[in-house]
Amino acid sequence: MGSNAANGDVAAEDNYPSTLPLANHNFQVSLAGKVIAITGANQGIGLGIAEVCFANDAAAVYSLDISQPGEPFAELAKKYPGKTFKYIETDVTSEKSVEAALDSIYEQSGRFDGLVANAGATKHQPALEFSMEQVEKLFRLNVFGAWICATAAARKFIATKTKGSIVFTASMTSYRPNRAAPSAPYGATKAAVRNMTHTLAMEWSQYGIRVNSISPGFVKTALTYYVETSPDWDTKMKYYGGMPRLALPQELGGAYVYLLSDTATYTTGIDIPIAGIVGAW
Repeated sequence: MGSNAANGDVAAEDNYPSTLPLANHNFQVSLAGKVIAITGANQGIGLGIAEVCFANDAAAVYSLDISQPGEPFAELAKKYPGKTFKYIETDVTSEKSVEAALDSIYEQSGRFDGLVANAGATKHQPALEFSMEQVEKLFRLNVFGAWICATAAARKFIATKTKGSIVFTASMTSYRPNRAAPSAPYGATKAAVRNMTHTLAMEWSQYGIRVNSISPGFVKTALTYYVETSPDWDTKMKYYGGMPRLALPQELGGAYVYLLSDTATYTTGIDIPIAGIVGAW
């Protein structure tokens, strides 16, 4: 590695291994032996992704979250007693915090294979009711936080010569408005994440690093419980088409596992919408 490798800089004379799979490559969709970091995995979508990673043989999953884990986290850990499921307190909007978390993962596990940049927040209200402070808060977490996590992961992959995978959690609101609960700033943050996916995939493909995103529709979490209680929910489902329900977080997991797995060694720069066709959008 060049002298600047520790900072993520790559000298022109540095040579990296071929991005082609090895001759004995296993193309089974599996995370066997892999160590995965998921931001915001103490609950909600992140916790559901962690469960599906374990169901597909991941050796370890680390939750990088700013809040303390609760009972759902403990229950999942008990469900897979032979697996490593740990929480590292992390502020994804802080470069130092994220870098320290990834260093800790590598020190504990001796490897680091994939990052799911999932942590995010939303706020639904008419555009003219947003304060600038509220808009900036959404961008700081959803965009800047995703950027910090992705670039920190890429630097770690390059430094360790790992053909790693980065998967962003975007949103169907990056494609079109959410009629049930509009939020122009939130949709803009997720559109930024989805666009960033394509460019980072292009830049980092030379190292064998893949970058993709998932765009969920409505998912049943603590933040969306109110959606199905809307008095006109049935009517919306009748005319919008698609599956007339919210997704379970675990129903997203298969796409994340695929993108994190070695089966997807030629899959990069794409977004996978998971929204039950049209659903409530």
